[in-house]
Amino acid sequence: MRKAVLTALALLGLMTPNQAATVAVPAARDTTLVEDPNGSLANGAGPAVFVGRTNATDNGVRRGLVVFDLVPGLLQVQPNAMAIEKVSLVLTNLTESNVAPAEYRLHRALAEWGEGTSSSSGGGGAAATPGDATWVHTFHAETFWMHNGAQFVGQPSARLVLAGPGVYRFESDALLRDVRLWTLHPERNFGWILIGDETHGQTVRAFASRENPDPGLRPVLEITCRGRP
Repeated sequence: MRKAVLTALALLGLMTPNQAATVAVPAARDTTLVEDPNGSLANGAGPAVFVGRTNATDNGVRRGLVVFDLVPGLLQVQPNAMAIEKVSLVLTNLTESNVAPAEYRLHRALAEWGEGTSSSSGGGGAAATPGDATWVHTFHAETFWMHNGAQFVGQPSARLVLAGPGVYRFESDALLRDVRLWTLHPERNFGWILIGDETHGQTVRAFASRENPDPGLRPVLEITCRGRP
């Protein structure tokens, strides 16, 4: 991952005035928050991140967290010579069974969180390991969210209606503002939380995680910059 960041830095550092360049930054961490009042379940290293609601009567909600490493100095190699024009969060939906259109929302996360070694190929999760983010913990089992289900900005940074499997791109002015904020204040970069349909059962989607065996399916943040005159 650090090699990819350095490659991005090199590309942006070579930009000339009015030239546009797009770099794809891989996810640094991602995980599934598995609804569980005890915080005993997680899925930090599984091949997919699950978002929505399962068919379980109780504790069926799943939320996804993802963060991208914009440090050290990404997009600030030449602060007076480039402008961030566009960002796109690219996710691959793997789910073939739950294809009814539903809205999914990205919210800016407001607390640091961890990715442990827990791993499950399904939405039920696995036993939480040290450092995992869970429904109640930012880092299992020592530190906690202020409230269950994570801390995040109430207003979504982006919305997108998802249906069947395929590649989906979240784009918005608010998403762009989030990235600009993080380049100026990297200490506030806790990534985004992805929230789906939590009202109806069997709406959970599986998105390829950064641990997915197929590199082409993993989440990326595409950042387009243009050199200033």
